[in-house]
Amino acid sequence: MGGRGARPADRGPDDGHEPGLRRRPGEDPATEGTTSVSHQPAPRTGETAPAAQIRDLRVEIDGRAIVDGVSLRVPPGRVTALVGTSGSGKTTTGLALLGEYPPGARVTGEVSRSGDGPVGYVPQHPAAVLNPARRVGALLRDIARTQVRHLPRAERRTAARERVLRALRDAQLADGAALLRRYPHQLSGGQQQRVVLAQALLLGARVVVADEPTTGQDALTKSRIVEQLAAVAAGGIAVVLLSHDLDVVRALADEVLVMRAGRVVESGPAERLWLAPRHEWTRRLLDEHRTDPPQDTGADVARPVLTVRDLTAVHGTTTVLRAPHLTLGAGECLAVVGRSGSGKTTLARCLAGLHRDHTGEILLDGAALPRSLRRRDRDRLAAVQYVFQDARAAFDEFRPVLAQVARTAVRLRGADEHAAVEQAVTALARLGLPEDLAHRPPGALSGGELQRAALARALLARPRVLICDEITSGLDTVTRRGILDLLAGLLSDGDDLALVLITHDLDTARLAHRIAVLEAGELVEQGPAQQLLTAPQHPFTVSLMETTARLGATTRP
Repeated sequence: MGGRGARPADRGPDDGHEPGLRRRPGEDPATEGTTSVSHQPAPRTGETAPAAQIRDLRVEIDGRAIVDGVSLRVPPGRVTALVGTSGSGKTTTGLALLGEYPPGARVTGEVSRSGDGPVGYVPQHPAAVLNPARRVGALLRDIARTQVRHLPRAERRTAARERVLRALRDAQLADGAALLRRYPHQLSGGQQQRVVLAQALLLGARVVVADEPTTGQDALTKSRIVEQLAAVAAGGIAVVLLSHDLDVVRALADEVLVMRAGRVVESGPAERLWLAPRHEWTRRLLDEHRTDPPQDTGADVARPVLTVRDLTAVHGTTTVLRAPHLTLGAGECLAVVGRSGSGKTTLARCLAGLHRDHTGEILLDGAALPRSLRRRDRDRLAAVQYVFQDARAAFDEFRPVLAQVARTAVRLRGADEHAAVEQAVTALARLGLPEDLAHRPPGALSGGELQRAALARALLARPRVLICDEITSGLDTVTRRGILDLLAGLLSDGDDLALVLITHDLDTARLAHRIAVLEAGELVEQGPAQQLLTAPQHPFTVSLMETTARLGATTRP
């Protein structure tokens, strides 16, 4: 979120802002334009005053409107959802409620809110607002301590801890006490997301902007987050939901605004919009095609590309993953599914040499891979490539995307600079990213565009194994479909690429030939995709399937 002006959530007491809050509109002297902030006028008889409101918002960068004429009312106790593809203007509109705009933007229109309550913010990329040098407990206690100052000094410490643990429970982190001593990088993406949600809940905000709050979450956790945000709204708090996840929007939202190219193309009550969409773009978004499991490729599992034997990984003294046996053949896709914190990302990091605290063997074409990335030579570094869930955090924000993609061919394949740039342009174009966008810094690209760039960068290494860690979890329906089609095309190109697909989403897992299911660090079930998706055996897999079906069919009353 660096390109959009997000700040760490644990700012110190001297900066004039509460942790997790943002400036109010009009407080940033660096932002050009005529946007203003005001209190709401008195509502008409019988009409509830909105907790926040946007009137005719226009945000321009270099003369190009990224938000154009958007108006929005946010009633207290209601969930208002903004949906649309990556780059449609959802996040820019949502952040306007916090007074945050892209650097150098020209802004006109009015943003107002009633009362003096703060606006809480749950970002799409939680790592961007969690200080990596401070433990989770310290981040949350900074907020809680400000809320217990009225108590006698001897009672404050205990009261602050109770508030922190309650917020973690409300954010669906039942094991919150065990996480307080961990640093953000020791949490999964889903756990980081819920820690940031706990910060917003601790702040007691009257308006909460939730930017893709279910990104990277499994169906079971999604269901609980839907319940939690519904409970937040039931308590009189206005919730603005920015989401590509149409199942979550359907289950949670009262009002939906559909955005495309910075404009609202359709809006209305969620039920009406779902049953009778009027705009062609809305109908396209709702047309969420499911992926049929591919046919067996006949991959030679007797001589697989990748083999895992008796793998046990730890964080400190805690065992977080046990995988007795996994194989992956050439031209095959293995989907690894499970809840957030189940060990999916730890498995991926072990395969890539990013987590060396493990025992057991990882074999590439029958030869053992060193546990640490530092001990792998150039050929083995190129052979196993990793595409991260948070593509934005994986790029240097100050260098053009094209240069960073081309660097892979130079560093891992010995290509000269000119040839590397040409190969990078070709790879990016193949994945739908034109050269003019590639010359821009990462902050100027949308999440979907940057994810394509990250995929192109990994493919320039010409890997034997490509590990994709939740790469579609932050994408809208249309962009997600495009990325999945790209991955399916890579598998069918005949280059013998093997794909490890880390995902919480069973629909995404349908791309795979085989599925492995993790729960609480244990490999509980694995087999052909068709078999697991139609006749799961383990109780956890069964519950995951049932919750996915229930969430997709639920409409909030």
